[in-house]
Amino acid sequence: MVGAPGARPRAGRMRLSRSADFDRVFRHGRSHAGRELVLYVFPRGEADQPRLGLSVSRKVGGAVQRNRVKRLLREAFALEGDRLPAGTDAVIVARHEANALAEREGLDGIRRALGQLLEQAAPSPAQRDA
Repeated sequence: MVGAPGARPRAGRMRLSRSADFDRVFRHGRSHAGRELVLYVFPRGEADQPRLGLSVSRKVGGAVQRNRVKRLLREAFALEGDRLPAGTDAVIVARHEANALAEREGLDGIRRALGQLLEQAAPSPAQRDA
């Protein structure tokens, strides 16, 4: 089967799927908020790729709008997620404004908003070396 143009091969689905994983990130992780998105990060300590969980409620819009926002968030995280250290769990909560941003600017806008939050969340080089 041939993938869509521009699709990247994935080694595995590095997604959070269990409720307990989401709870751990929400309860023990750090949050970073923007106008459109809230990012929660929790270092789980394993040395593999960062895992992503999404929370997109009906406040964002109908099913079509929510699925579009989720698709854009997954793509933006695939492009920007390497800013997080290995072994990090991240949950992105889309606010109502995320749909307007997705309609107005598409992937570029979602990627910019996520990139700003990842910048806040990623430890500085001095912290990584300590």
